[in-house]
Amino acid sequence: MSDPALLHGGPDALGAAPYDFSTNANACGPCPAALDALRQADRSRYPDPAYTALHARLAAFHGVPAPRIVLAASASEFIHRITAFAARGGLRHAVLPAHGYGDYARAAAAWGLARADAAGQPALHWACEPASPLGTADEALARWALQPARQGDVRVIDRAYAPLRLEGAAAAPPVDAWQLWSPNKALGLTGVRAAYAIAPGEAQAAAVQALAPSWPLGADGVALLQAWTGDAAQAWLAASLATLRAWKAAQVALCASLGWAVLPGSLANFFTARPPAGDLPGALQALRAQGIKLRDCASFGLSGHVRLGVLAPPAQQALAAAWRQCVA
Repeated sequence: MSDPALLHGGPDALGAAPYDFSTNANACGPCPAALDALRQADRSRYPDPAYTALHARLAAFHGVPAPRIVLAASASEFIHRITAFAARGGLRHAVLPAHGYGDYARAAAAWGLARADAAGQPALHWACEPASPLGTADEALARWALQPARQGDVRVIDRAYAPLRLEGAAAAPPVDAWQLWSPNKALGLTGVRAAYAIAPGEAQAAAVQALAPSWPLGADGVALLQAWTGDAAQAWLAASLATLRAWKAAQVALCASLGWAVLPGSLANFFTARPPAGDLPGALQALRAQGIKLRDCASFGLSGHVRLGVLAPPAQQALAAAWRQCVA
């Protein structure tokens, strides 16, 4: 039996679904500038082990000193590494979102961090903005803004979906929090594993960097992150958000017309809904047989619901036709 924490969207034992609503990748992608950078990447040599140019480029992009940038093989790899850092520093508790990515809890369990609420002892604190699977603002950030971190606390904001925010503007992150960025979703290239974090200070960055293996990024990861900071990729991303807004409005209306209860408040390119299905796993299996894949939210602690990434109108029409056939 598979570990529920390891469940993820995307290809499965049947391969890639023709209409895959289970991931939150930018459906307008792949980003042409990023794709071109990947084609030109030199895979015949090792990357610079210090990633000097990439550190400088990411630092300039975010307006921070280069020593505060920590590269990671992926967001999931960094989640496990920052958890190891917290545990080695003496923390024994983790404060996690009520509904969130399974690797937060999996990493905490692996390092012996007990789940706790925000009022307990010093802990590793996680927030995701916008949050998954609901796409809403994370309530933890409002608390963090009012309460400075306690001595020993480690706060991390997962900003995987920040570039795909379709409504409103994100609040400025607390200065004492880490920021974790994984732009492969925004660029529509989730198969390229690359991420980075911005540490609240250079000493913390150096300590977490010391836990990394050599060359966490290969040539593809370097190319992706370099392209991410470029004007062409940022312009393409900005233009794609307008398209995603229109597609999202149509997709929400479609789900409502099918009798699905759409949960309100999503700010991102995905949302959560409750289909009228007594046997949701069975219904999802039937849809998968017709080339439609949705993300079961049970692994997020939200049974009976599905998360849907926003896709183009033809995919939405395929979902409606497949669902009506399942109901019939």
